[in-house]
Amino acid sequence: MKKSTISLFVLFFLATSFALAGEISFIGKTDKNPLAYQPGEEIVFTIQCLEDGKPVDGQKISWKRTGDDGKTESGEAISDAAHPLTIKTSIGVAGFVRIQVFPCDANGDRIGGEHDESHQFNGGAGVLLDQIKGFPEPEDFDAFWDRQKGILARVPIKAWLKPLDSPESDVVGYEVLVDNSSLAPVSGYLFMPKNASEKSLPAEVAFQGYSVASAYSDFTSGKDKIFFIVNCHGILNGQPKEYYDTMSQTFLKQYGFSPEQNNSPDSCYWCGMMMRALRAVQYVKTLHEWNGTDLTVSGGSQGGMQCLTVAGLDSDITEVHANVPWFCDVSGAENNGRLDSWFMPSWVEGLGYFDTTNHAKRIRGKVKIYAGLGDYVCPPSGEIVLYNSIKSPVTLSFRQGRTHGYEMKDGELFTLEKNAQ
Repeated sequence: MKKSTISLFVLFFLATSFALAGEISFIGKTDKNPLAYQPGEEIVFTIQCLEDGKPVDGQKISWKRTGDDGKTESGEAISDAAHPLTIKTSIGVAGFVRIQVFPCDANGDRIGGEHDESHQFNGGAGVLLDQIKGFPEPEDFDAFWDRQKGILARVPIKAWLKPLDSPESDVVGYEVLVDNSSLAPVSGYLFMPKNASEKSLPAEVAFQGYSVASAYSDFTSGKDKIFFIVNCHGILNGQPKEYYDTMSQTFLKQYGFSPEQNNSPDSCYWCGMMMRALRAVQYVKTLHEWNGTDLTVSGGSQGGMQCLTVAGLDSDITEVHANVPWFCDVSGAENNGRLDSWFMPSWVEGLGYFDTTNHAKRIRGKVKIYAGLGDYVCPPSGEIVLYNSIKSPVTLSFRQGRTHGYEMKDGELFTLEKNAQ
């Protein structure tokens, strides 16, 4: 057989082998509520390796234990369909342990990258949750934000609306631009029931995650309320992909991550973004269809950061829905030795003005938070600092096996609640 023929045969064999290989995933849990352990108590994780959703024998796996106590352990194993992997650990300080389990190839090397989360187990457990506190806020925190709100107040709320073609006969939609104090306007889409009467509707303002993208268009969200969704930069919506690609590669590249800009809250990119978020809420309150009472803000990740921030700045907000909210306890790794986020600006003093845990202290409305015990874009310790900071009614639901972008099938949900009315 010729060399070229052999090479083609090998490639065909490998391609066929990979095609026949099943999809590897994991499912795992702890031996009790992962939020209820005591310092030094044994924590038992049971993790099953799956192929196409079924327990599998013979798959090489590796695991790693890290934690807010600074300790690290690791090991290797071979999956056993009848006997799931058991990892026993503990933590003696207020904080969380993190367990990661990875599939490996025949050489013992991990399959997939560090953040290939759909083929891993990422979970955790914590102790002394009520003692997990954040870094002190800046002394002039309120003065800074009062100054920013004063600057915003000097700009009249002036909006431009362009009607959209609606696929829903009972919903109207508009492209909206609103003046504000930053260089870019508020830019978003507004939806509401057609022919709504004055003061008849609740309102929701929604914010999006870290991205350079258009606000999404969702007419169905306007069937029974005012729904205003904004993009985070005040850029145009509904443009070709090339428009957003160019911006993400030029002046919005790695926005918000410059230590030089972040050192001062006035020059920080987040300042303009939060003022746009506040102006979006202020604009919705001018709509004559709003009932004057029910005002919700919502968002995931960076959108969660925005909705929590604006809820701390505007006392009219009655409800906050924050999904895996970002920017909680930004200095947790630097100042408290906690496990760090792998996607967070380096800590400098100016970021304290934008840490959501500081704004959370000032929220008056009801707060609902959804987070992941395996999320290390938004580490669970930061979500607990956020929860502990809130004085209004709040629920925090943690999903086991939930990362920032992946949710383990059948992962258990555990909920904390306080200040119920």
